[in-house]
Amino acid sequence: MELQGKIKWIDEVRTYGSNGFRKREVVVTTEEQYPQHILVEFVQDKCDLLNAFQVGQGVKIGINLRGREWVNPEGQTKYFNSIQGWRIEALQENAAPEMPPMPPPTAFEPNTEAPNEVEDDLPF
Repeated sequence: MELQGKIKWIDEVRTYGSNGFRKREVVVTTEEQYPQHILVEFVQDKCDLLNAFQVGQGVKIGINLRGREWVNPEGQTKYFNSIQGWRIEALQENAAPEMPPMPPPTAFEPNTEAPNEVEDDLPF
C-alpha cells in the first residue's frame, strides 16, 4: 500500500529496551477534501530513510498495516494496529503549467474591412 501527502512532523530516532530496538515516527497530512494526519513508524534500519526529508515536503510512502493481540493482566484481549513505513520518496512538486506563447500584437488589431465587402458564399 502507499500513502501520499506532505510531511507535518518528523520525530527523532528513539531506542527502546536492552536489545536496542529503534523507531522513528513521521506524520503525513493527506491532500484531499478532508485531510488526514497519518502517523507512520519506521523501525530499525528503516529509521535512516527519513534523514533526507524535511517538514513540508511532499512524499509517497510505501506502508504495511500491522496488527497485534495483547492480553492484559485482567485477561481481557486487546488489539492494536500500526502503520509501518518501508520506503519513502519525494514527490515532484507541481510546477506551474507553462503558459502558451502570446500571439503577436497584430492579432489584436480591429478588422478594417467594410461590412458590405465581405464575400457572401451562402447558397440561399
